[in-house]
Amino acid sequence: MNQAQTMTLHEKFAITAKAREFKDAGNMEEYERILRQELPLAPYLAEFAKKRLGPDFLVKSGFNLSEAEAEFGQNWLNK
Repeated sequence: MNQAQTMTLHEKFAITAKAREFKDAGNMEEYERILRQELPLAPYLAEFAKKRLGPDFLVKSGFNLSEAEAEFGQNWLNK
């Protein structure tokens, strides 16, 4: 997926269902990885984290920032 695209609600539900399967199987590490890396962080949460925790936190945490980039532009972390 291109970093400037957003996901449909159906795609988000599919990712959440996949993550839930790992959680139900007791694999919390994979559950958390999927939610962090595959499910886009809501733009308002990404902007809040940028202001409160800094851009480096977002980059190092590995969050999927595709929707924030679609809303704020590709270089929004550096602005």
